Amino acid sequence: VQLVESGGGLVQPGGSLRLSCAASGFTFSSAWMYWVRQAPGKGLEWVSRINTGGTTTYYADSVKGRFTISRDNAKNTLYLQMNSLKPEDTGLYYCADTQTGSFGQGTQVTVSS
Repeated sequence: VQLVESGGGLVQPGGSLRLSCAASGFTFSSAWMYWVRQAPGKGLEWVSRINTGGTTTYYADSVKGRFTISRDNAKNTLYLQMNSLKPEDTGLYYCADTQTGSFGQGTQVTVSS
């Protein structure tokens, strides 16, 4: 199983980023997928999840209305569009799958002026 996140970076408050997670080694189209994050010095926080077909999504209250999770099963890729970013969104963002319980290595998002 391999989950490889990308797309993180440094962005100013109010800016946008799009994270990607390339999946392999399991049946991506059969797995609910998650994004979780870890702020500096804090524990893991669930951000969003999406069902196998991409038709049902859930968000943490802290990101609702600003983040959008999506997936492309043909490309085995999960996405997280992040808009109106705030400094409190800073952290290491991981994708995870429910089929194997695996996490990627994470991609760093830093929101700062």
